[in-house]
Amino acid sequence: MNPEHLQLLLTRTMPYGKYKGKVIADLPGNYLNWFARKGFPPGEIGLLLQLMQELDHNGLSSLLDPLRK
Repeated sequence: MNPEHLQLLLTRTMPYGKYKGKVIADLPGNYLNWFARKGFPPGEIGLLLQLMQELDHNGLSSLLDPLRK
């Protein structure tokens, strides 16, 4: 896991879809799980969505709390 990617989870926003404009770290778990089932998009956004889904699925979202402050 690249520490820079953790910071990007708090700054990158969803560029399209139902949650357009919402920070990736704040996307709901069911939306992230939908991508896990259907396939993550290519590029950086897909990488970040996959990372956030893994953090959320494994109960590790709190790792982002110190970076939020």
